[in-house]
Amino acid sequence: MKSSFLRAAVAIGSAITLGAGLAACTGSSNESAGGATSSNKDTATVALRTPNWILPISAPGFTQGENAIFGQALYRSLYSYRLDGTAEYNIDSRRSMAEAPVVSNGGKTLTITLKDNKWSDGQPVTTKDIQFWYDLVTANKDKWASYRKGGFPDNIADWTVKDDKTFSLTTTKAYNTAWFVDNQLNRITPVPQHAWDKDNQASKPEGAKKVFDTLTTAAKDTKTYDSNPLWQVNSGPWKLAKYVPNGEVTLAAQSTYSGEDKAKLAKIVLRPFTGDDAEFNVLRAGDLDYGYVPAANVSQKSYLESKGYKVSPWYGWSITYLQLNYNNPKTGTLFKQPYLRQAMQMLIDQPTINKAIWSDTAAPTCGPVPQKPGVTDASGCVYKFDPAAAKQLLETHGWKVTPDGQTTCTTPAQCGTGVTAGQPLTFTVTSQTGFAATTKMFAEIKSQMAKLGITLNIKEVPDSVAVTPACKPADATCSWDMSFFGSQGSWYYPAFASGERLFATDAPVNLGSYSNPEADKLIEATQFSADDKALTAYNDFLAKDLPVLWMPNPVYQVSSYRSGLQGVEPQDPMNYMYFQDWSWK
Repeated sequence: MKSSFLRAAVAIGSAITLGAGLAACTGSSNESAGGATSSNKDTATVALRTPNWILPISAPGFTQGENAIFGQALYRSLYSYRLDGTAEYNIDSRRSMAEAPVVSNGGKTLTITLKDNKWSDGQPVTTKDIQFWYDLVTANKDKWASYRKGGFPDNIADWTVKDDKTFSLTTTKAYNTAWFVDNQLNRITPVPQHAWDKDNQASKPEGAKKVFDTLTTAAKDTKTYDSNPLWQVNSGPWKLAKYVPNGEVTLAAQSTYSGEDKAKLAKIVLRPFTGDDAEFNVLRAGDLDYGYVPAANVSQKSYLESKGYKVSPWYGWSITYLQLNYNNPKTGTLFKQPYLRQAMQMLIDQPTINKAIWSDTAAPTCGPVPQKPGVTDASGCVYKFDPAAAKQLLETHGWKVTPDGQTTCTTPAQCGTGVTAGQPLTFTVTSQTGFAATTKMFAEIKSQMAKLGITLNIKEVPDSVAVTPACKPADATCSWDMSFFGSQGSWYYPAFASGERLFATDAPVNLGSYSNPEADKLIEATQFSADDKALTAYNDFLAKDLPVLWMPNPVYQVSSYRSGLQGVEPQDPMNYMYFQDWSWK
């Protein structure tokens, strides 16, 4: 979840849910859409789901996109990235807290020098804050969502702080530098050692565990976000002024911010909504400065423009997919049959779904490496929509296909290992609430599947990621079959679109527990080879093997913002929102 393979989300990849929230919005803007060019306005109101994780160290179950946007507003990462292809390693120097790394020792040693920056309380940002972060994640790898065995920090042979401004790290192997800078260093976020660990407990593993537990406990207590002193020391261009759990969040410009990209507005108000319809009604009424147009309402673009709004698709460096649970004790054996995955993929009519449901705002996903943002060509997809071929696949593998009925296995030896006689093709899809287009999409897919006797039961929940965790094989509580969290893209990639976090065995975001030794080899090759062919080979294999079912990849959203709101575009393919760039004309 960001080269023809550029980048689009830094350390966080997951279900991105910008507009749909858990609580209905309250309050309203003091201007109508016609007031878009007001010169004395110092606030912008934004449709954004309420973030629920403030600690700038990712945690399982809290990797949603709104948390990444929130986190970057308060705590700057060591490196920020951009996709225009003009900067070394895609590093955005203006937003980054350090100079580009100096590479030596055959590519194994990277020396990094911090720029002059300060915490909001005036204290300098130093390598002590980098070391503090490193001590925390090293001692608490099992609680860090960005950790994967063998990855950072396991792949660090030596970590040396040289002085207050400079540190170096030496890797255990010579990695592809572009991969390491984009996919490993992107995780480093300085954290305020002087405010969070005054006694320097984290310098020892046991102390680091205690400090981390204290911080994560505080991070889970959302009702104290705007009052807990811990969160009042930050490095970002914004500070948290007000936080209502499941409600509005107000960010205020940080007056002591030391970065180049200082906030131009005084406040940003984040407003959550229960779903597309609620958000769009408020947008139409002119009570949002920045919102989005649901796919079902794209035809109303001209109306919004007549009311003083600009309407612009927000393309992301992403893929969208339907997760399959290979460890489900009942249906996991079915998903392990390649022919069945192929047959089900052939019943997903991506081009038609894009046109009829997503209003031409969703490009086909053909494999694990995304196409460039804005490209909609489906010619590269291995599996085209082909119900007749899907039917033949099922029948030649021992299934009695019963259109609009229930298809069952009649010849277990052909159906595959673990499949029993009479076993039906019945699955539950756990999907997201609040997205009308998603609901319609699964109604269409359910209809197509039913024509071959495959039953899909659609269950919508507020947070499909949280209720479909990765689980152990044959765990009786591991009852979910298929999970969808891609209404605004399932996964936004780092600059280097490799799959070690998604599709490698035991990867941290491999919720369905897909595992294939060949895929693991190809993923590993992308990390060590600077040859583009390694990434192509990885993509081609997984495009065919189907670790998941590829789905139409909608734009992150079709944004709609007041014509007088400057600095919104270009919208970041990494799906960050840099509110500090915004201003009123």
